[in-house]
Amino acid sequence: MTQLSLRIDSLDGPKDAEIAIDKLVVAGWTGRNKDAMEHHIAELEALGVKRPAATPMFYLLSASRLTQSGAIEVIGEGSSGEAEFVLIGTNDGMLVSLGSDHTDREAETVGVTLSKQMCDKPVGPTAWPYAELKDHWDQIIIRSYATIGGERVLYQEGPIAGMLAPDTLIGKYEEDAIAPGTAMFCGTLPAIGGVRGSTDFTCELEDPVLNRKMSCHYTITTLEVRG
Repeated sequence: MTQLSLRIDSLDGPKDAEIAIDKLVVAGWTGRNKDAMEHHIAELEALGVKRPAATPMFYLLSASRLTQSGAIEVIGEGSSGEAEFVLIGTNDGMLVSLGSDHTDREAETVGVTLSKQMCDKPVGPTAWPYAELKDHWDQIIIRSYATIGGERVLYQEGPIAGMLAPDTLIGKYEEDAIAPGTAMFCGTLPAIGGVRGSTDFTCELEDPVLNRKMSCHYTITTLEVRG
């Protein structure tokens, strides 16, 4: 079990919450454009990544992999971040936060679950009530920045309309709702210029309708592989 400390920015006013997470789900292959998703699956197959058994796919990981630290450590040079909105179940309704599904790309050819379990999953300090976003969900923007070769670059950007909306995604999940204590990462956008590693990673979720933004930032330390 992992404890998340979140600032819930609501139209009713902000409040702080400590939320215990005992189940972590990472949803993959959540794109709405099936043709584009099939093209990407074929590209990865050519690199040795096994085709998913279903789309979307729900990978179960250890909740202890969630972190709100500003730094993570990874093995070798083959990992990278992915900006994703994160659904969090609570007794007071579902929240939307932001995180990075940091993944070991080399291990991905062995198994996707393995590659995701190998890396910590940073989560930002802010959450919004989903009920406040539902009527303008497709207008929300997600983006990320990465420092690559000493230069900070725009790594991902676009509306989250490119991914399945929460209600649709949950409808394909094995349970009827995101239960209290469950956190679900919900898919990502393509990387601008291709997937690659970085020394730090910043995610942003922007709500242009309610004029607010949340972010999640962390640095990446690469541990030497000695055998």
